[in-house]
Amino acid sequence: MSTTFTTLRIEQPQPHIKLITLNRPDVANAMNTQMGRDLLACFDAINAAPSEQRCIVLTGAGPRAFCAGGDLKERNGMTDAQWQDQHLIFERAIRALLNCPVPMIAAVNGAAFAGGLEIALCCDFIYAAEHARFALTEVTLGIMPGAGGTQTLPRAVGARRAKEIMLTGRPFSVQEAFAWGMVNRICTADDLLPQALATAATIAANAPISTRQIKQAVNCGLNMDLPSGMMFEIEAYNRMVPTEDRREGIRAFNEKRRPDFRGR
Repeated sequence: MSTTFTTLRIEQPQPHIKLITLNRPDVANAMNTQMGRDLLACFDAINAAPSEQRCIVLTGAGPRAFCAGGDLKERNGMTDAQWQDQHLIFERAIRALLNCPVPMIAAVNGAAFAGGLEIALCCDFIYAAEHARFALTEVTLGIMPGAGGTQTLPRAVGARRAKEIMLTGRPFSVQEAFAWGMVNRICTADDLLPQALATAATIAANAPISTRQIKQAVNCGLNMDLPSGMMFEIEAYNRMVPTEDRREGIRAFNEKRRPDFRGR
């Protein structure tokens, strides 16, 4: 995949781990049309070759914001057709994030408002700095969440809490997000990225086919009744049996050493 994007910074801090940074710090990493295109191209490439990465950490540039949402200065004066054309790019980018088979951690380094929160909710779980704040403010602008928020937030905090958040547009703190189960871990600003990368390294050390199948089983199973979800889980499990990684894992256990998983 390309590592050169106008609005994203792509790094490989450790083997098998991609660090993707939303990189418009001068405007609180607000998502403009180009960022939508960059996210779409970046995640289309990852999704086309998922075995090349084992974990992704997604964060924002600068100490102030993860992502402030859509760039309203760029949107000022857009015609209805231009607005909808831009939003189609955002929709495709969000679907590419949601469909990513590789485990993803959001390292929320500041404000995650509107589309910024929706981007974070595309990840499998969220670590957040202790000064982070969150909101879905679209209702205060005459629109509504349109990048998955009405679907991903209720799955994270429950329907009643999510409706209160979206219908009021009020911001909430990282402590509230943690109490509601939306944030997994609160970190100091300096420790946020190291902790996210340490967890990414733990994930990356595990069998990559296994981690991708777990993610798929959870995500798909949540949309099924329990018996169907159990059947889906067994199909995902059976994918592990003929792999070299499964054989390596058993060998390593019996030889009392760390396994060397190759994704095969």
